Amino acid sequence: MISTSSITLKYGERILFKDVNLKFAPGNCYGLIGANGAGKSTFLKILSGEIEPSEGVVTITPGERMSVLKQNHFEFDEYTVMHTVIMGYKKLYDVMVEKDAIYAKENFTEEDGIKASALESEFAEMNGWEAEPEAATLLAGLGIPEEMHDKLMKELDGGDKVRVLLAQALFGNPDILLLDEPTNHLDLESISWLEDFLNHYSNTVIVVSHDRHFLNSVCTHIADIDFGQIKLYAGNYDFWYMASQLAAKQRKDEKKKREDKIAEMKEFIQRFASNAAKSKQATSRKKVIEKLTLEEMPSTSRKFPYISFKPERECGRNILDVKNISKSIDGVPVLQNFSLNVQNGDKIAFVGPDHLAKTTLFQIVSGELKPDAGSYEWGLTIKPAYYPKDNSSYFTDKMNLVQWLQQFTTSDDESYLRGFLGRMLFSGDEALKSVNVLSGGEKVRCMLAKMMLSGANTLIFDEPTNHLDLESIQALNTGLTEFTGVILMNTHDHQFADTVANRIIEFCPEGKIIDKRMGFDEYLMSDDVKALRDSMYHEHQRLSI
Repeated sequence: MISTSSITLKYGERILFKDVNLKFAPGNCYGLIGANGAGKSTFLKILSGEIEPSEGVVTITPGERMSVLKQNHFEFDEYTVMHTVIMGYKKLYDVMVEKDAIYAKENFTEEDGIKASALESEFAEMNGWEAEPEAATLLAGLGIPEEMHDKLMKELDGGDKVRVLLAQALFGNPDILLLDEPTNHLDLESISWLEDFLNHYSNTVIVVSHDRHFLNSVCTHIADIDFGQIKLYAGNYDFWYMASQLAAKQRKDEKKKREDKIAEMKEFIQRFASNAAKSKQATSRKKVIEKLTLEEMPSTSRKFPYISFKPERECGRNILDVKNISKSIDGVPVLQNFSLNVQNGDKIAFVGPDHLAKTTLFQIVSGELKPDAGSYEWGLTIKPAYYPKDNSSYFTDKMNLVQWLQQFTTSDDESYLRGFLGRMLFSGDEALKSVNVLSGGEKVRCMLAKMMLSGANTLIFDEPTNHLDLESIQALNTGLTEFTGVILMNTHDHQFADTVANRIIEFCPEGKIIDKRMGFDEYLMSDDVKALRDSMYHEHQRLSI
């Protein structure tokens, strides 16, 4: 078990949280939530001992082992994938390395034999002989194939490194598991595997995530950072959200009752203060008002942007027709003879582990890339707007936010532009920030403001929830659910896909495609889809052997 006693963290005059007293017990999974900047990752670092709190202590049951999802993706570049995973249990790894070094000696002495024998016994006690099979199972579940196990970490791309580091954190059944954004860079299949793993995990888990479906699937409790405190709630994210909305309403209602009572008493005092018969009552009420002085409601750190896409015109019958598109990148085929007909009313979620194929398709139909073969045609009534996975090229200048947004509209009315920025939480002087210093989440909100201004009737989104906090994800989710036009999107957010999409297109191995008109959860549960997916993936594995 891990617990905190009077934990306080402050930077100068700013207090992130104060007097935090919590117990995190085995058998539970705690979702740590809060607005961006509230201190979620910082609290995990306090629990892990990476940073010291301003006050208070963290206590861990003696003898228990803690494992943390590493955030430095270059820390293990000179190690193989397999060794990196096993290093998640450092004591076991050190024994394994020392033992292997002794056996590798040319002159093996009697003393070496005694030492090796002791290490073998220690290795067996830690279940060392199952280390590589366990690591391989974890890697397979997270989408890292066997042929990559002996590669150096520096040979892997960023997404695969994240998967290996997650396998490292899970390795060896740690007593306490701290996971900061474990679903980042995972596809929906790997997230589903991780959900199943954590649901069968019997020890203590504390996780930070912006994925609502993931939090709902794995969490038994929610630890909420807000109002300068961390409060614990039993239940998953949806239960916490309903409870927090009820509490907010109760606070608001209580404030209004007190305001009404004060107004009523003030009116009485004003009417009868000069009336001798009523003066005693007026004085009495004045004393009550002094006691009823309103305390300011604690201000939440949560802020919800207002996201609403309003098309300038309705879509006609013809939306998008893609015919036999092929595209290779660096000599490797990414799309092969891909065809697609998008119809009015379609909100399509493109799924499957091949993210490059989805990104490439979006880049082609948005005009950023040319296909090697094939063609596509937008309908005459269609005005598309594109949200790219990498938006860095949009934010290289030193112009402020108002100037930046003005590029994408014919209006030169600054108050109009500030209104759009205000909806995206850039109010007052925030609207004059230079765009080249924005955070990842701020850049996403700017791109969404640009799309809202466009009046597009077809929206293309490539991983739109990356870098967004839960509040912004919920606002975007609502905006797309209410949008009356056509949507094409690639997302790893399960709830986002299920609540927005009415058509699912999966990119399977060997360039094969599954296309079904149904919601995402229905798609995953459909027996005929399961059979079709299994046959495609089994065929791919057979051909790879």
